[in-house]
Amino acid sequence: MVEWIISDGLTGHEDAVRLMEARVADIGAGRANEAIWLVEHPPLYTAGTSARPEDLLDARFPVHPTGRGGQYTYHGPGQRIAYVMLDLNRRGRDVRAFVTQLEGWVIDALGRFGVTGHVRAGRVGVWIERPDKPPLPDGAMREDKIAAIGIKLRRWVSFHGISVNVDPDLGHYAGIVPCGIIGHGVTSLVDLGLPVGMADLDVALRDSFRDRFA
Repeated sequence: MVEWIISDGLTGHEDAVRLMEARVADIGAGRANEAIWLVEHPPLYTAGTSARPEDLLDARFPVHPTGRGGQYTYHGPGQRIAYVMLDLNRRGRDVRAFVTQLEGWVIDALGRFGVTGHVRAGRVGVWIERPDKPPLPDGAMREDKIAAIGIKLRRWVSFHGISVNVDPDLGHYAGIVPCGIIGHGVTSLVDLGLPVGMADLDVALRDSFRDRFA
């Protein structure tokens, strides 16, 4: 049984990590159910295990080193964070398959709003094709990232998870090279012209979760 938790207001990053670590320990010891925790953070940057110092362009917000995979990313109001605390001992100890499930979960949820998400080799996360924007210098179509994925495992119990842009201030990404990728940009559901609120996305995530994670 997976417990769904939604926190109102803004949750501090350090508080979130502390609570996740406690819950992960309890899940691993059989004292608690798996959980999906939906939060919003105040503006901040997090640095994954592959973050490069040169990709932090302007530390205008607090920077939190974290043990999740990936590079620099931004979190802030208007972005839904889904912290995913699942026991891979029971779900198959396959990290690549797990990340694929997470990507598919986000794509399914976006599809409920008529948005087609894509995954790209060498670029973790979910991307939106933007034929309405000028192409890249090599002629390739511009793509904007709408969801980031970064996980950590402790005794095969996952934590950290995904972030989906509903309506954050996209200008806040200017302080970093998001996920170390140059050329492509970032977007959100509202930036794409969709009148979607946080509660709407929460429903889509919950409904889509059942299709990807039995």
